Amino acid sequence: MSGPRSEAELPGLDLERLRAHLEKAAPGLASGPLSGRVVAGGKSNLTYVVTDGTGSWVVRRPPLGHVLATAHDMPREYRVMTALYGTDVPVPRTHLLCEDPEVLGAPFYVMEYVEGTPFRTRDEIAPLGAEGVRRVAEQLVTTLGGLHAVVPEEVGLGDFGRPDGFLERQVRRWRKQLDASRSRDIPGIDALHERLAATLPEQSAPGIVHGDYRLDNVLVTSGGRISAVLDWEMATLGDPLVDLGLMLVYQGQPVGPGGPPATSAEGYPAPEELVGMYAAGTGRDVSRLGWYVALGCFKLAVIAEGIYFRHSRGLTVGAGFERVGDMVAPLVERAHTMLKED
Repeated sequence: MSGPRSEAELPGLDLERLRAHLEKAAPGLASGPLSGRVVAGGKSNLTYVVTDGTGSWVVRRPPLGHVLATAHDMPREYRVMTALYGTDVPVPRTHLLCEDPEVLGAPFYVMEYVEGTPFRTRDEIAPLGAEGVRRVAEQLVTTLGGLHAVVPEEVGLGDFGRPDGFLERQVRRWRKQLDASRSRDIPGIDALHERLAATLPEQSAPGIVHGDYRLDNVLVTSGGRISAVLDWEMATLGDPLVDLGLMLVYQGQPVGPGGPPATSAEGYPAPEELVGMYAAGTGRDVSRLGWYVALGCFKLAVIAEGIYFRHSRGLTVGAGFERVGDMVAPLVERAHTMLKED
């Protein structure tokens, strides 16, 4: 990194204010002036890598403007990672949480910097070769099963959510989030909500739900090992099959600019094989998985619409946002198709 960036270059992150806060809240963590950069790729919370020239850390804060209720929850993300540190689920070590908006304009937290690559495109992951790509996919499924095997009470997360009625609330919640971001007509999305609400499956045994589990939300080392699971802002307790359903939505679904998704690389297992791995490893009934995939499509469509809403008002940071709105209609159509097959 070069020298300290200006506020204009690091929107949402005032390095002098951050430095002053670290001196009080985490003395000894950093020394000297800070410099930083925005981590590209994310379309929700803002992520920065900050360094004092010796050590490096990651700072996370909500996006600028139009923050939906219950979304971008920094304390929630911080709590679940702190609880899972030391389990079989790889997460960064957390350093501090600041809920005072006077410091950076919004709540934020600081965690350790973990080496690894969040693979988004086929070109990025292809150098691992077909066998390496397959190993990463297998680890992705194994890690998800490991998360769902964690007993919430044993890591201090027994009160982290309300599993009873979880699926019904999910359908209702994402409809509410959609209503908060409406700025254009989206054919079929209201009918999709009604179909999801009318065909709820029997819930799977509760566990810790990541909420946005996908390949580019994990870091992979140069040796092909998953070094960290990131982006826990939507984590809760509920039906873990929503994670599997959403992971399958993302398979074949570009999550940003740059070409075909990493999940389309040679060696990446077909969705049916990944589902078989998960079912064999967890013992969960996946016979109604089509409904969960449809819910994942609805959820991702609503998230994309929220990003489109913010971008249309000039409230996004970084590149690639202008195309996110184009994801919505195909996701709605895919969801209807999954419900026909379920």
